[in-house]
Amino acid sequence: MTNTEETIVALATPTGTGAIGVIRLSGPDAIVIANKVFKGKDLTKQQSHTIHFGNIMDGDLILDEVLVSLFIAPKSYTRENVVEISCHGSAYIIESIIKLLIKTGARSAKPGEFTLRAFLNGQMDLSQAEAVADLIASNSKASQQVALQQLRGGFSNQLQTLRDQLVQFASLIELELDFAEEDVEFANRDQLKKLIHEITRVITVLIKSFELGNAIKQGVNTVIAGKPNAGKSTLLNALLNEERAIVSHIPGTTRDTIEEVLNIHGVNFRLIDTAGLREATDTIEKIGVERTMEKINQSALLVYVYDAEQITLEELNSDLKSLQRPNVTMLVVANKADLLTPEQLSALPHTQSAVIISAKEKRHIDELKAKIYHAAVKNELDGNETLVTNVRHLEALQKTEDALARVLSGIDTVTSDFLSMDIKQALHYLGEITGAVTTDDLLENIFSKFCIGK
Repeated sequence: MTNTEETIVALATPTGTGAIGVIRLSGPDAIVIANKVFKGKDLTKQQSHTIHFGNIMDGDLILDEVLVSLFIAPKSYTRENVVEISCHGSAYIIESIIKLLIKTGARSAKPGEFTLRAFLNGQMDLSQAEAVADLIASNSKASQQVALQQLRGGFSNQLQTLRDQLVQFASLIELELDFAEEDVEFANRDQLKKLIHEITRVITVLIKSFELGNAIKQGVNTVIAGKPNAGKSTLLNALLNEERAIVSHIPGTTRDTIEEVLNIHGVNFRLIDTAGLREATDTIEKIGVERTMEKINQSALLVYVYDAEQITLEELNSDLKSLQRPNVTMLVVANKADLLTPEQLSALPHTQSAVIISAKEKRHIDELKAKIYHAAVKNELDGNETLVTNVRHLEALQKTEDALARVLSGIDTVTSDFLSMDIKQALHYLGEITGAVTTDDLLENIFSKFCIGK
């Protein structure tokens, strides 16, 4: 566990040469330590949220001209005294200033220690602290919105409401234990059933949201598959609007997978162009087909492309049947529509998950993008809905759901002490998400994954 009596220091901006670097200090002596090496105004006499120009001095040697920002406790990110030194982005200058600050009384911060202190000092709960890391790592509009919504406490507030309601009933059941000999019921069992059903409904929705939340956070694995020469690589190029994959009329041009990222309405789709599905004619092609099947098994979304001019309905149905997977959504794409007559087009299978395109002429590519987006997201994201994106949160919610199921099954049959134990278990798991219940190992595991300086 961190010692909050110590003052910590780290570079808050990315390493490497840049215009500026920001060095952050946090702790009780942050302002005093910074003042000892700063030549300018006396920082100990300045107001919070002010910026001051001056030099960082190592004895008589000027290390750099800097701007120093002051944040006096508790009005700071960590609720401690915080100083941020904006210096020139030279790696040598940054290293020299940090070494000087350590020599003056600070110590190097551990990964995530600034955010850990913010959590320990009550600035944010644990799920909000994890949202900080997600916000830093966000690489799309959707992932940024989800992380920001959690950072603002949307998820925490929802869980806290559920927890408060459970605590009220837990206290009434505990009261019953004090009057066990008198056989008195303080907690209305019908109201408790109603509450458990309502909490379970909310938790089930949150658990189901993980599929979308995780997809937004990580990107949606989307495999483009089909027989050789169906136009998979041409489709990849059309979706990306660039010549990314080699296109040839020779079947089997793509021997290995090609991966690119396509952003649709703020959601990242990790497009994977694969080798054609057929009986391999050589060892290399066989490996390519095996990799295609591996990628399909790992995907969330499969875009099956077929040559609408060549394939028979029997072959199409056989392919679709062999490629179906329990947890993989499939879109069926009839390609090369530009080569078909109106009669042939009208004879093509039409389903809700099918779309007819010409990848070569880029016909109906926007319609296909809309289908891809809808298959993953289902509805438009408004930035205000709560989505679970963290595996730790998912597991805690599942354990809460199990504990509540035990409460419900035993509510009319078990004694108050067993009922109390199951409710306490549910409260424990909900508390693990927000940090109401923590251990040193849990905190170390979470914050060790943060970058140093945050």
